[in-house]
Amino acid sequence: MEEKNRLCEEFAKITDTDSVAAQCYLAENGWEIERALNSFFETDMEKLFEVEDSPEKDSSPKDKKRKSHHKSQGDSVDLTQDEPACSSGANATETKQKSPEKDDGKLSLISWNVDGLDTDNLAERARGLCSFLVLYTPDVVFLQELIPPYIQYLKKRAVSYTFIEGGEEGYFTGIMLKKSRVKLLESQIVAYPTTQMMRNLLVAQVTFKGQRLCLMTSHLESCKDHAAERMKQLKVVMQRMKEATDDTTVLFGGDTNLRDTEVAKVGLPSGVCDVWERLGKEEHCRYTWDTKANSNKKAPYVSRCRFDRIYVRPATKEGVPALLPDHMALVGLEKLDCGRFTSDHWGIYCSFSAM
Repeated sequence: MEEKNRLCEEFAKITDTDSVAAQCYLAENGWEIERALNSFFETDMEKLFEVEDSPEKDSSPKDKKRKSHHKSQGDSVDLTQDEPACSSGANATETKQKSPEKDDGKLSLISWNVDGLDTDNLAERARGLCSFLVLYTPDVVFLQELIPPYIQYLKKRAVSYTFIEGGEEGYFTGIMLKKSRVKLLESQIVAYPTTQMMRNLLVAQVTFKGQRLCLMTSHLESCKDHAAERMKQLKVVMQRMKEATDDTTVLFGGDTNLRDTEVAKVGLPSGVCDVWERLGKEEHCRYTWDTKANSNKKAPYVSRCRFDRIYVRPATKEGVPALLPDHMALVGLEKLDCGRFTSDHWGIYCSFSAM
């Protein structure tokens, strides 16, 4: 009974449901938590996105013309041709004015836990993500908490990106690569053997302007009680960064759920740095999970944490340019028309220059 209670608590935490729902799904799936989670997430959530392709949505000749154009391309739309979808015109304009101009010598990256598990206003929040991809046109995007309908939505609108997925069922991570600037060589999914939350490490070997990059994203084990497992997963990540060849720059980013004390216990290998720390620990970029400013979860408490992090290990081989961070900002700080934010996490935007 104690083990079943533990599984119910685990299921409820991951799915944001209660113990009654957890017990039903687990009992129906032989008390195997992965099967139960897959069953839960197999709900027909595609309906959440049907408004995007509904003819009734078109209220003006301009909209109808655009809709017709989209259909002629088989519903594949390069989102960089769309207009931003932020609710506040002033905020959207301000963001666009502040976004750095594209410098061909720089690599730009966005990392974001998009909270696909929260299905409220999910379609509009997915459009919110696309608006930031429009504004920043990042070379690389790390995403966490994707669900199948969400990734399918992105694929329809981001045809200028190559997609790599860290799973097919439940919820998972993903990497997007701008086709015109980043070439995928190979990718793999590295399992965390003792995870209880379907977590893994997604790795992509790529080239950028002739340089070799190893890109990695993950969603490390959640909740305070799972610090031991989270640190085990961090060790896997850091070992991968350490073992990469000296002609390769390694970038890892994602929702790490890490506390500073946990990072101190694991330690960072020589040459690996925390981008936020490297850039001077600017206070306005510290908290990526902030219930004081972000009302999506309607939390009755204030929690401000630096869960989302970016780590870099530049190439060290003589003659190979070292990519080092030169800018960092939080994105997703504006509310959408629905009155909610794109996610309960802020996204991280970073750029890197060759030194």
